[in-house]
Amino acid sequence: MNYIVEPGWAKDNIDDLLIIDCRFYLQDPLKGRQEYGNDHIPGAHHFDLDLDLSGPKEQHGGRHPLPPLEKLQEKLEEVGATNTNTILLYDAQNGAMASRLWWLLTYMGHSRTYLLNGGYDNWKRKGYPVTDALPDVTQKGDFQLDLQKDMVATAQEIFANLQSIEKGERYLIDSREQKRYLGIEEPIDHKAGHIPGARNFFWGDNLIGDEWKNLNDLKGRFSELDPEKELIVYCGSGVTACPNVLALKEAGFSNVKLYPGSWSDWISYEDFPISDNSRK
Repeated sequence: MNYIVEPGWAKDNIDDLLIIDCRFYLQDPLKGRQEYGNDHIPGAHHFDLDLDLSGPKEQHGGRHPLPPLEKLQEKLEEVGATNTNTILLYDAQNGAMASRLWWLLTYMGHSRTYLLNGGYDNWKRKGYPVTDALPDVTQKGDFQLDLQKDMVATAQEIFANLQSIEKGERYLIDSREQKRYLGIEEPIDHKAGHIPGARNFFWGDNLIGDEWKNLNDLKGRFSELDPEKELIVYCGSGVTACPNVLALKEAGFSNVKLYPGSWSDWISYEDFPISDNSRK
């Protein structure tokens, strides 16, 4: 399945697309909305990681818990989303934020959701039109949830299967940079290391610059993994794991799950083990 589309295709089909701008900056949460207000692809709506694509923080669930799906459903309907229209997503963060909404839409049952290759920067490099005009919604959408529950793995499920993960009977993929995976540095969360048995595939290595690697290169990247086995993917808070989920699906892996709470959820359980390679 090809989930990545080129800017030229998007420009040629712009009138048939529901477009969502997902720009968001973790270090400056207001910046994405401000940039959207300055200019965006014509017809694009803006969805915010904190306000729309995440839920309230609690004791467990991590730094970016999944949003209340009824609230996200309502917002999607407000911008005209249905279960059958074609949705194009983009950001300026190498697909990280757009992939989060891609995963959510797929989880909610939408099957025609795509990412713009190279994001907004690539669109502008090609000289394609931009605007500061807010889009009109001529008709509210009707978006029905059809949850794909096999796309999610819980902390308890991972904990119960740590032995099989460490034996390689199923895979646990850590999507963070290697230094965080190894526990050498941890700039965000209060504990360093990784879940025992996890393998490190940094999500940014799916790209060359801000564009996604081609299909053969993505397949080569994950060639050591058996596509018949279950894969569970996590990161720091469940956001940048989503580009790895997308890349794995793009490369032909079908049994891929997201651990939404990810590392920031795992370390909220005092009795869950941690591997730390920083001293090795």
